[in-house]
Amino acid sequence: MKSRWLTLVLVLGALLSGCKTQVQVLPQVPSPTPTPTLPAEMGEPDWWEDAVFYEILVRSFSDSDGDGIGDLNGLIDKLDYLNDGDPETDTDLGVTGIWLMPIFPSPSYHGYDVTDYYGVNPDYGTREDLQRLLVEAHQRGIRVIIDLVINHTSDQHPWFLAASQDPGSKYREWYIWSEDDPGYRGPDGQQVWHAAGGSYYYGLFASSMPDLNYLNPEVTAAMDEIARFWLEDVGVDGFRLDAAKHLIENGSLQEHSAATHAWFKDFRPVYKGIKPDALVIGEVYETNSRLLRSYLEDEFDLVFQFALAEKFLASARSELGLPAWAELVKTTKDFPTNQYATFLTNHDQNRVMSQLGGDVNQAKTAASLLLTSPGTPFIYYGEEIGLQGQKPDEDIRRPMQWSGEPQAGFSSGTPWRDPESDYPVVNVYQEDGDPTSLLNHYRALIHFREDHPALSRGAFLTVTTVQAKLFACLRSLDDENLIVVINTSGEPISSYQLAVNEAPLAVGDYQLTALFGPTFETPLRVDQSGSFSLEPNLVIPPYTTWILALSPIEERN
Repeated sequence: MKSRWLTLVLVLGALLSGCKTQVQVLPQVPSPTPTPTLPAEMGEPDWWEDAVFYEILVRSFSDSDGDGIGDLNGLIDKLDYLNDGDPETDTDLGVTGIWLMPIFPSPSYHGYDVTDYYGVNPDYGTREDLQRLLVEAHQRGIRVIIDLVINHTSDQHPWFLAASQDPGSKYREWYIWSEDDPGYRGPDGQQVWHAAGGSYYYGLFASSMPDLNYLNPEVTAAMDEIARFWLEDVGVDGFRLDAAKHLIENGSLQEHSAATHAWFKDFRPVYKGIKPDALVIGEVYETNSRLLRSYLEDEFDLVFQFALAEKFLASARSELGLPAWAELVKTTKDFPTNQYATFLTNHDQNRVMSQLGGDVNQAKTAASLLLTSPGTPFIYYGEEIGLQGQKPDEDIRRPMQWSGEPQAGFSSGTPWRDPESDYPVVNVYQEDGDPTSLLNHYRALIHFREDHPALSRGAFLTVTTVQAKLFACLRSLDDENLIVVINTSGEPISSYQLAVNEAPLAVGDYQLTALFGPTFETPLRVDQSGSFSLEPNLVIPPYTTWILALSPIEERN
């Protein structure tokens, strides 16, 4: 089916090359189908503040038909692994959001060069399969957002074929052209101007990915309609916008231009007008908090916090609490409350377990930091079982390891990419039955976070420990106050302090009770400034996470 479609595109291109009339090649908008509905309780604005997301490359998740390529039906078959929809069970992972990497038709395995913004990659299935996925996910309380690649198209997109083969085509102005090579390079020193038919076109990432020209109102109108189609006709719950900071260039200024910000400000009322509770998260690969924050001023609901991801891993690797603690203090000061997404790694980075040298205990520490911190957490598929992978990119996007069976239980055929060699040991089936596994650590933390809104929406306050290997913080929301304590090291810690200054706590006596961790209760006194200090006589074992509740002790008359 895919090859047939590309053949039609090439035939169209050949016809265009011999014809100077303007030919309409805008893809037809498919007829709408009934939109999957959500349970009533999922209709609240800012629902993402309580969500835990799971990033999926469909190609690598689960293959239902044995062709070696993961597909939408395979993902549907695995939804109960992610969330079975039953709040009484804890054997699922517990995630409440899915981010699908590009699902559009594309000549590449990754899909970040789109050939049809209204289609579903035939390798993955049909639009009907996608609709069924949305229905099944929503019934389980899972929202679904998709990667929307708006910065550029494929060079095989009909728009670009017309633009490159006929300078008189209306689609010529949908891309960025120059009669001469302007000569400047990209932000990473890469070539960005590419020759075609005696002219040059701009493509930031590769010659196969020509950038769209958003100074042309027709391009903006086309993308507005594409957003409407996916939100309204298909019923997805939002978008992750790829390469957001590069949208509109100003000559050699190729990042964070004023025109880029202006375009996103205009785009926000478009998608919010279509679906007020749609989530739009920008991929702004940036560690400067001021630049990141600028995209949250009437542009995106969330941005990814890359600097925090680096520090989570730095704390896990160094077995010191300070890197994560310091970056969280900075993040909560620099960003609007909860208006950022947290993660450990994504599809562009070496996997967590590879960065930590295969150390499962350090991976548990990283998971604890991620899932007890403010922000909306995103988990890259396989992270929860310790899937390894280092660049090239294909090797950090290998098939999910479901079991020790041939091909890791991913496919009955030959996978598009071999699984990692450790799949007989590192797999869902193996870890499912081990209460101490990384998988069950993730499960326990995700379910605990869901049951305790203070961990998702609560304020972040610092806790003094006088112990470099401890990470500690107070998460506070309404009447719920939780102290998180993580021993990041392989040594037991017996001498430490839990001290808080000027917390939003009423003066009085409190009980400190372990909800996640050991069984103990310790009384303490909060003074008039909301401060307290305690030195518990309880050893914190190596690589252990405690979550302690502060509960007022009612006075007896």
